[in-house]
This record gives sequence, C-alpha cells and structure tokens, in this order.
Amino acid sequence: MNKKVAIIGGGIVGASAAYYLSSLPGGSQIDVTLFDEGAGQATKAAAGIISPWLSKRRNQQWYQLAKDGATTLMTLARRANLSTDIYQQTGTIITRTNEKDLHDLYVLAQKRHEEAPDMGEIERLTAEEVKACIPLLTNPQPGIYVSGGARIDGEALVSELLAQAQQVNLTVKHQQVTFDHQGHLLSPTGPQRFDNVIIAVGPWLNELVEPLGIKVAVRPQKGQLIELSVPDYESQENMPVLMPEGERDFIPFGHGKLIVGATHDDEAGFNLTVTPEATQDLLSSATQFANYLTQDNITRTKVGTRAYTPDFAPFFGRLKAYPQMLVASGLGASGLTTGPLIGRLLAGTLIYGGTPDWSNYEKPLTNYLS
Repeated sequence: MNKKVAIIGGGIVGASAAYYLSSLPGGSQIDVTLFDEGAGQATKAAAGIISPWLSKRRNQQWYQLAKDGATTLMTLARRANLSTDIYQQTGTIITRTNEKDLHDLYVLAQKRHEEAPDMGEIERLTAEEVKACIPLLTNPQPGIYVSGGARIDGEALVSELLAQAQQVNLTVKHQQVTFDHQGHLLSPTGPQRFDNVIIAVGPWLNELVEPLGIKVAVRPQKGQLIELSVPDYESQENMPVLMPEGERDFIPFGHGKLIVGATHDDEAGFNLTVTPEATQDLLSSATQFANYLTQDNITRTKVGTRAYTPDFAPFFGRLKAYPQMLVASGLGASGLTTGPLIGRLLAGTLIYGGTPDWSNYEKPLTNYLS
C-alpha cells in the first residue's frame, strides 16, 4: 500500500516538494494530495531575480541556503525542462554609483566565486556597457555583471511543477483545511488520514497550527509589483536583469514585458488590495532608469503576502511534538531562490527517512516555534 502524504500550501515550497516527491527515486510509492485555496500566495504574485551571491546579509546559514538554492534551480530547470518564459539564466547586473562601492562589490564577487562557481563570469561594466546589455535603459549606471544570475516567473514555475507532478502521483484540491486539537487534518468533506503532512502556508502558519498548541514567530508582509509594456527588442528575452542601488528590481522578460518590484509593506498584513501609492513608487523607480515609462505602460499589478521571522531567516523541519508533520516558513523575499531547495530537502526526508542535519542552512526550529 502506498504511503499517503499531504501538502498544505501550493506556493514555491509546496509545489517544489510535490515535484520532488514525484520525481526522486522512490516517489512512485507515495500518493500525494496538495491542498491550496489559492488566496494571497506570495509565489503567484512573484517574479524575481536569482542572484544571491553578492548579498551582504551577515547570516551565513541563509547565504549557504540561498547559494545552494540557486544551484538547485539550475538543475531543476534542466530536469523539468523549464521554458525560458519560466526560468532563464540571463545574467544579473548590480549597479553602484560610487566608484569605491563598485570596486568593493567587484572584490566581493571575486571572493564569493571561489566557493560558488555557479556565479559564472564576473565583469565590471561602464554605464555605456550596461545600456548595451539592456537597451531599455535611458539612464544606465555602472555595475557588476554576473553571468550565472537568472530571472524567474514564480506563478509559471509553480504551475509547471504541479502539472508535472500531477502526471505521476499528485492530486490537487482547491480547499482550505484545518487541524483539530489531536492533530487530525480536517477538510470540507471531513477528517483525512495521511502518513505525513508538509505544512507550507507561509504567513498563515500561526493560524493553522494554533489548535496544536504551537505558536510561531512569523508575520505577514505585503508585496506588490507591476508589469509594463515596453519596446520589444529582438534581444529582450536574453537581457540581463538589473538590481539597481536603492531602487526596485528591473526585470526584462521576452515579448515586450518588463516587471518592476517588489515593495515591502509591513503594515498591511494580509490585505491584498492594490495600493496606488505602491504602484506609483514602483513606476517612479522604473522611470529612474527608463524615463519614457508612464502609467499607460502598466498592464498588470500583482499583490502577494510573504512570511517573515524576527531575524529574517527561513526555517523548516519536523515538528517535535508531531513527528509526522514537517513545516517550512519565513522565506521572505528570497522564497523563489530558497524554496525549491527546501522543498527538495523535505521531500527527500519523507522518501528516505532518517533525521538529516540541516544546521548549515538554518537555526534551530525552537527559535521560531514554541
């Protein structure tokens, strides 16, 4: 009889776990059911840049997770045959206006490359060279080019991973589920029995596990981005993504689409309403680099809710009081980079068992769960 696994949450962690439960050796002996009601999910509203190597965050565990997460995505793109509309290594340009800051960033890149060869080639670019790489810009700045950087469409990635898993062993149910005080999973059709449960509901984790007597140090953060219609250069599909100093990310996709974002709103909680002030903030940031953009160029606005912990670090692993359950949350703005690796680790431990040591990637779960 096949083992039965439930996944609660169809965002980047849940979809990645479902994919790996269907594709890792031994996954065919597992029946997977994913529950997701679909409201507010950060991944569906996300498009981003995969380029963690030049981050100056001091949390070395986060850096190891993000660095290995970027490598995981490179492998996943090949194995899942992801289209370039979903994931593409276009390279990343990180700009600085101060010459010393630019030099320091280049030195950091060279140092990080020693332990992260997936960064690829590293080049210093003048403003003119940056414009040659991204012709959409009217006000380019000098920067550092990292060829291993990539752009990713979170919504499209999740859809593709779930579609591939559904061809093997996954059933998706668009339902909201809860737990009772004994840890039983309750769906709209009644109690459900599973051998294991992966809980990957982002900032909704606290509410979901409250009946289990567990409190979680996690909070919601609203994020908003805009899509704009821009001139469709022949080279646009291969243009590098831009991480400008002090401004929002500038992400060219193919077919005349540009994404700018995202905002970080700590006061809005779970409010998914488009905020005009945030839209204007994003547009103003975009016009710093492409002065021809106006409100009329905006074709779509997306809003999602991220999960953050007090120290901005993600956590994942098995619940001590409920060892059949595994949780993951707190990925913040780096979810598209770290989520696939976390999903693979959770899927792997369900298939192969054991008690893996993930301390190189995260602090103890007791820092966040009580």
